[in-house]
Formats: sequence, C-alpha cells, structure tokens
Amino acid sequence: MVETCYPWGLSVAVHHQPLGFSYGENVIGPVPEVRRLDQIRPSLRDPDCDGPEEVYAIAMDVAQTQDREVLEQHRLLFGIVTYATGRLGEEPIRSQGHVHCISRHSGWSPPELYEIWQGRAIIYMQEYVADDPGRCFAVMAGPGEKVLVPPGWGHATISACPEEPLTFGAWCDREYGFDYEEVRAHRGLAWYPRLQGQEIVWQHNDAWFPGELQVVTPRQYIEFGITPEPAYPQVVADPARYRFISHPGEVASLWRHFHP
Repeated sequence: MVETCYPWGLSVAVHHQPLGFSYGENVIGPVPEVRRLDQIRPSLRDPDCDGPEEVYAIAMDVAQTQDREVLEQHRLLFGIVTYATGRLGEEPIRSQGHVHCISRHSGWSPPELYEIWQGRAIIYMQEYVADDPGRCFAVMAGPGEKVLVPPGWGHATISACPEEPLTFGAWCDREYGFDYEEVRAHRGLAWYPRLQGQEIVWQHNDAWFPGELQVVTPRQYIEFGITPEPAYPQVVADPARYRFISHPGEVASLWRHFHP
C-alpha cells in the first residue's frame, strides 16, 4: 500500500508493505532506516511481547533539492517517519523514547516540531529523564496538527489507532542525536500506553517517581510564529523564523514553564 504525501509540501510516497519511502522529482533523502521489534524491546512494558517485526521506518534529512543549501545554513533538518499497523503486546505501536543529545554548536538539547500526516498520534513527553520525570504530557494529535517538544524533554511517539498507519514529519537540529540511556535504564518512559479495545489507557512505570499525567490536545504555538499551514513550505520560505529549533537558547524565556 502506498500513500502519497504531496499536500504537505513534498513529493514523497509512503510505503506500508514493506515500510519505507520513495521520493519524487527534485526531492532527495536517504534510504530509510527500519527499527525492528528486537531493537526497541528494552523500552517496552513487556519486552517479550509479540508484534510486527518492522515497527517503523525513519528517513532523516529529506528536502527538495533547491532547499538543501538554505536548510544547511540554518542548521535545520527534516525527517519523515511511518509506523506499522498492529500492536506491541498490550501496547500500541510506538517509538522507544529518547532525549536529544546536546548540540555542540548551541549547547542545548534541541527541541523537535512534529506534524502529523496520517493516522492519530500521541506525542508523550516528560520534563526530565532523571528519576523524577517532572511534568508529563500526552498530546493527542491528528492530520495537520503540530506538536512542539521543548529542549531536553524525554519523549516518544505513539500510534493511537492499531488499524491505521501513522505517518508524520518532524523538524529538528541538523546536529541531531538520540540518547536512549536513561530511558532504557528505567525500562521506558514514566508512563506506558496500553490498549483496552480501541482506547488508550496509561500505566505508571514504577521505575520513576510517582506523578501525574496530563492528557491534552495540541495548541497553536503563536509565540514561536508557527501557523496552521503545512510546516515544510513555512520553514523553507522563512527559515530564520524557525531558528528556535536549531538555536533554542535565543528564545530561552519561551521554554520556561512551557506547556505543550
């Protein structure tokens, strides 16, 4: 099955069997990396669960040929991810969870801007990846909606519908890196999503200090200049407006008391 993604500003086709992408004219990107079930078992509630062998495919640094230079100048990078259908035992299909490595050029663990293309997503995020996770949020998002994860927060992306593939784009610092150490040491993030029928319920991970989970819907990030239009055309038209992704320290005051 193939799903084209032209409405989001790029000529990209998403493949679900097998998972991956193909690029249209004037679009460049890497061969997708496929995350397999055995790779993410350490962060699952039940590491021995059954599920699809190929859990998700990811392609980082996708762009139109004519946009690559300006994105490099502003240290911005665009990635695309698509998930399999199904479930991971009692959990929905999801990423393993991580925090972004500190960027050498900015000295910050950079933020990430998600845009949902297909399916229903839950962007789970927690303030810290120490034993006390701080504030925890589950942001429920659908096609066209955007979710901003602030600097230094642990996060994971979850498919909210087992029968429908999830596909999304994400903007991050070109000097991106994923740190899984603390998440794996705690056997996942602070809250596990579980499927009860077609509904998602949440179970606290006892490896973290007790706390509360806030389930919310996306908001408009007016203070960052983000509009409801597709993200890719916005960024390439005015990349300086999105310096908060690659240079988060320039807007340090906006991250204090951030609410997704």
